[in-house]
Amino acid sequence: DGRPKYMDLKMPWDIHVNSPEEIAGIRKAARAAREVLDIAGQAVKPGMTTDEIDELVHSECVKRGGYPSPLNYNGFPKSVCTSINEVICHGIPCTQTKLKEGDMLNIDVTVYLDGFHGDCS
Repeated sequence: DGRPKYMDLKMPWDIHVNSPEEIAGIRKAARAAREVLDIAGQAVKPGMTTDEIDELVHSECVKRGGYPSPLNYNGFPKSVCTSINEVICHGIPCTQTKLKEGDMLNIDVTVYLDGFHGDCS
């Protein structure tokens, strides 16, 4: 149903313990996120826009049967967060900014797959 499991807990000290099946689902989502991150990282080159990275990440998430978690989360307009140089985190990909040789780039990928989120950066 998409609701976080903690929403069903009665008291703050109630802790949900994941079943072996849930742990397997978490691992599957995390593995998919890592695969997508690796592909995105290998594709980066000077002259590329962060929007091109976003398109690649979106298609790779979908290829794995998942959905990019950031897309439409609280209005976030893209499938990945890309942060260049002094942008600390959660940068929004765009078509105007082209990567330059020497830029520091963080790519933050989160994949929703079979009820679980896999997140890596």
